[in-house]
Amino acid sequence: METTATGQPAEITQKQADRNIRKVALTALAGTSIEWYDFFLYGTAAALIFPTAFFPADMPPFVALIASFFDLCDWLRARPLGGIIFGHFGDSVGRKKVLVIALLLMGVATTAIGLLPTYQMIGIAAPLALVLLRFVQGLAIGGQWGGATLLVESAPTGKARYYGAYAQAGAPAGVILANLAFLAVSNNSSSRPSRCGAGAFRSSRAPS
Repeated sequence: METTATGQPAEITQKQADRNIRKVALTALAGTSIEWYDFFLYGTAAALIFPTAFFPADMPPFVALIASFFDLCDWLRARPLGGIIFGHFGDSVGRKKVLVIALLLMGVATTAIGLLPTYQMIGIAAPLALVLLRFVQGLAIGGQWGGATLLVESAPTGKARYYGAYAQAGAPAGVILANLAFLAVSNNSSSRPSRCGAGAFRSSRAPS
């Protein structure tokens, strides 16, 4: 029977390695699913809630909708920067710690968006805070995505694509979860779309 440098049978060591990579793959799937759930939750809210909640009432609805969707561009600007920052610290302090920080950052930012006062309550500070938190979301998803896809470094020979697909599957899973969350809470909506929509968005933050 072949043994490793530590004296353990090679077969046992290989089984342990297989279990470890499966845990890493499932963790990457869960992490990317949560990240993209938060992201697409925002996208849905940007179409249904934010135009009336975070912009002046006298603004034309079409203009408010475009302004709400324009805020989505923040994550595109922040995502490469997040990949650089979290990639640097991932190499120095460990990718697991950095991945956890990225997940927490995304969850905190999205929860804060759900708790933001409306434009009618704090005025121009509402959309400005929304832009800032959206940028933080972009940093988090840039760092988390890069770290999760690097799990292929630990994949067994010939299975890099298979285990790499776990992280990629988080995006469609996030789409499904975000839409299911809105469907679940929208059944209680009434004729006050902005107030009830905001409540739906806050309620849908619970899973993450």
